[in-house]
Amino acid sequence: MEYLLILIFILGYAAITLEHAIKLNKAASALLAGVLCWTVLILATDSHETVLHELETHIGEISGILFFLLGAMTIVELIDAHDGFDLITERIHTTDMRRLLWIVSIITFFLSAVLDNLATAIVMVSLLRKLIDDREKRLFFAGIVVVAANAGGAWSPLGDVTTTMLWIGGQITALNIVKMLFLPSLVCLVVPLLILGRRLKGQVDKPEAEAKILSDTRAREKNTVFAVGVGALLFVPVFKTLTGLPPFMGMLFSLGVMWVVTESIHSGKDEAEKGLLSVNHALRKIDTPSILFFLGILVAISALQSAGILGGLAQWLDRTVGNITAIVMIIGFLSAVVDNVPLVAAAQGMYGMEQYHTDHYFWEFLAYCAGTGGSALIIGSAAGIAAMGMEKIDFFWYLRRITVWAVIGYVAGAAAYVAQYALFH
Repeated sequence: MEYLLILIFILGYAAITLEHAIKLNKAASALLAGVLCWTVLILATDSHETVLHELETHIGEISGILFFLLGAMTIVELIDAHDGFDLITERIHTTDMRRLLWIVSIITFFLSAVLDNLATAIVMVSLLRKLIDDREKRLFFAGIVVVAANAGGAWSPLGDVTTTMLWIGGQITALNIVKMLFLPSLVCLVVPLLILGRRLKGQVDKPEAEAKILSDTRAREKNTVFAVGVGALLFVPVFKTLTGLPPFMGMLFSLGVMWVVTESIHSGKDEAEKGLLSVNHALRKIDTPSILFFLGILVAISALQSAGILGGLAQWLDRTVGNITAIVMIIGFLSAVVDNVPLVAAAQGMYGMEQYHTDHYFWEFLAYCAGTGGSALIIGSAAGIAAMGMEKIDFFWYLRRITVWAVIGYVAGAAAYVAQYALFH
C-alpha cells in the first residue's frame, strides 16, 4: 500500500510540475492525487471508521487554511477593484535604476507581509508596467519583486501560505515569528540589493500615463476601501490573540466588515454601476483553481501522514542527515523545485508538536527557508508563477538573471537567522 500511495503522489506531483507542458491545470492533478491517495488508504485497511475519522480531522484543519485564503484574496480583489493600490504608484516619481529598484523592493517587502506574497507580486508587477517601458528592464525588476515578495512574506503570519499554515497549525505564534524572522528576511533581500546596486546604472523610461480624473466621491471611496481593507487584514492576528479563535475566523470577520463597508458605500448606485465594485464580483474574480490546488495537495499529504509514510521519512532524515539546520536548508532548496505548500505540510506531518514545541527553532527556521528558498527558480513559489504568467518570463531567463541573487539572499538570510538564534538563546 505504501508504495502505491507514494507512486500516486509522485505521478500527481509530476503532473503539477509539468502543468504547462501537458496543458492540465495543476488543481486537477492535485485533486485527483488527493482523492486517489485516500481511496487506496481506505481500501487497503479493514478499519474504515478509523480512516474516515482521520479524514474528517484533516479536512477540519485544511478547511481553516482554505477559508483564510478565500477571505484574504477577496479583500485584496476589493481593494484592487477600487484602484486602492494607486495610492502607492502615484507616489513613485524617480527614474534612476538603482533608486527605483530599492523603492520597489522595499515596498514589495512590507506589502507582502500585510497582503501575501502572491497578491503582492500581482500588484507590483502591474505597478511596474506603469513605471518601466523597456521590457528587458521590467522583467529584471519583476524577478527581484519575486525575491522581495517571498522574503517579505516569510516573516509575517499573513505573508506566505506556508507561514500561515504553521501559524494555523500552532507550530508558531504571530508575534514571535515577526520578531525572529524579520531580520533574516530583510537580510535575504538587502544583500542581493547591495551587490546589484553597484552594477545597475542609468535611467528607466516611463510609459505614457493615461489621464485619470476622479471625482471627490470616487477618490473618497478609493481611500476608504484601501484603509479599511489593509486595516482588516492587519486585524486578523489581533483577533486571534484577543479571542483565541483560529485565524480563519478573524479573516472571515474582516471580510464581513469589508462587505458591509462596500455595500454601504455603493448603496445608492444601481446594480450595473456598483457591479464591478461589489464583493459578489470580487468572489468571482479570485483565483479559485489555486484554492482547489491547495485543497488537493493538502488532502494528498494528509493521506501520506495517516499511512505513517511521513513519520518514516522524518526518521530517515534524522538518521542520515541528523542536523536539523541542514534538514531545513534542504527543505528550503527543495521548495524551488517542489511547491513549498506540500513540503511544509509534509514537515508538519513528519515532525510532531511533542518533538518540536511551539516556536521551536525548527519551525521558525522552516518558515524562513520554505518561504524564501522558492525564489531560486521562477516556478518555486506562487509569487514567481504569478510573475511568470503576467510577464511571460522564461524559465531559463530567470535562471540566468535572477537565480544567483536569490540563492545569495537565501543563504545570507539563513546565516543571519542561525547567528541571531545562537546570540539570543
